[in-house]
Amino acid sequence: MKYAILIPDGFADEPIDSLDGQTPMAWAKTPHLDALAASAVIGRTMNTPDGFVPGSDVATLCLLGYAPAEVYTGRAPLEAAAQGIEMGPDDWAFRCNLVTLGDGLMKSFTADHVSSREAAALLKTANEVVAPLWNELVGRYAVHADACRGTIEFLPGVSYRNLMLFRPERPGLLPFADLMTFPPHDYTDQKFNQALPANGESQLIRQLMLRLASVFLPSGVNKERVASGKLPATDAWLWGQGKRPGLVPFASRFNGVRGAMITAVDLLKGIARGIGWDSIPVPGITGYVDTDYAAKGRYAATALDKYDLVCVHVEATDEASHEGSLEKKIDALEAIDREIVPQLVKKLQTYDHWRLLVLPDHATPVRTKTHARGYVPFMAVGSDLTGTEPGQTFNESTAARSPLCFDQGPDLMPWFLQSSGE
Repeated sequence: MKYAILIPDGFADEPIDSLDGQTPMAWAKTPHLDALAASAVIGRTMNTPDGFVPGSDVATLCLLGYAPAEVYTGRAPLEAAAQGIEMGPDDWAFRCNLVTLGDGLMKSFTADHVSSREAAALLKTANEVVAPLWNELVGRYAVHADACRGTIEFLPGVSYRNLMLFRPERPGLLPFADLMTFPPHDYTDQKFNQALPANGESQLIRQLMLRLASVFLPSGVNKERVASGKLPATDAWLWGQGKRPGLVPFASRFNGVRGAMITAVDLLKGIARGIGWDSIPVPGITGYVDTDYAAKGRYAATALDKYDLVCVHVEATDEASHEGSLEKKIDALEAIDREIVPQLVKKLQTYDHWRLLVLPDHATPVRTKTHARGYVPFMAVGSDLTGTEPGQTFNESTAARSPLCFDQGPDLMPWFLQSSGE
């Protein structure tokens, strides 16, 4: 059996008045997905368990069959794994987003899509000027200084998505176990004070963020950005902290199924690495709406000859939602349907036995510009699956009518890999 999974990140949404009360998925012209839906099994799944916030880290783990309560330690360690960063058992990783703050607002959680080159230059300065101050800050602001002494290092990633690594002097302690941090993309155009680190060592982390802002603001990178009409990367937003996770290989859990991931996002690459999948590099993919959708389709089709399961993740739909751009979200959905789906299905149909699963990790409504907890629709189609409703299309309302519902998201994957579909 050959399997493929297509994840248009955050595509689930709510009815929108300007779309005659339809969701973007129902409104978008997606003839290839509609053709598949006519003979597909459609249902709902809950990828955000109680007690967790609706992020792609938790939701993707659920989607792939892993219970976050058993394996999740934080978002940043998963991204560290994607970069091949070796974390010791006592090390902590933080997401270090470059953002634009101003007038008390989170003006841009991407710093106007700062380039990887610019981000690397800013983090180089952070390592040279701010990182050496860490233990001085610990002495002045830490609640538990002995646990927080050590070293920090800023590690560049892709665009605004970067990391900070903390290596402690003393092992066996949990300096950030009580720290609460919040993802900046949940506060677009909102007051950022409500989202600053809280509890635990929050004062220490806030002071570190202030020091970083003091060297970023006058930097040559930001002077050039402002001169060219772009927003400056004013601050480094620290969040998503955690220790090294322990994930059981996917093949060990699911009868030897060997998988691979196609994505431009380090988080997904990190999850793939953690569960023993390969990440397939694809030229031209960006994690934004300008990504090369067709290249993702081509590389996925080719990869099916080597792997039992190929997962294609597309970030564009989520990014469009975070920007509040209905037009970009619909364009991204239509590009996925036009450029990825036909290539994937054509290749799958060359095998005697195959299945395709299409679903978002979570909902990201354009109206709120942030992730939302709730059931998301899924569609499964394949050589041995029988549709739930003749003539149906794939969208949120069709899924809501289906009797097939997974209240526990991790239960979907074993169903998809093993169910007869009857």
